[in-house]
Amino acid sequence: MRPKTLAEVAQLAARGESFDRCLANFLDEFYSAPNAKALADAPVLLAPDLGKSGSVQDAYLAATAEELARAYQFPLPAWTVADARKLHQPWFASPLAALRTVLLLESPAAFRSRNLFISENALTRV
Repeated sequence: MRPKTLAEVAQLAARGESFDRCLANFLDEFYSAPNAKALADAPVLLAPDLGKSGSVQDAYLAATAEELARAYQFPLPAWTVADARKLHQPWFASPLAALRTVLLLESPAAFRSRNLFISENALTRV
């Protein structure tokens, strides 16, 4: 199943499917037909069941929604500002210390504000 909303991404991840694959499939669907409804519904929180990785995924979903809403001039979904969608400690997309500076500089604002540090093209699909 290719998720058409970020809420569906979280549902699938909660059932044990790969978060990364589900998010990539969502992005493919979204970019083929961008719409605000794909971002509107609040995804279930993954942290209660998945711990730290769930917290990262909860923040990642909110940052993704904010970045896409900004890029397509959609209203910012209210669920994205919840404290449960932010990390209290930094998370880097790469464990390599040498890349941290690059990730600190490149990370889009919606990700930085949630303590997520990723490459500038992390939401890009080919």
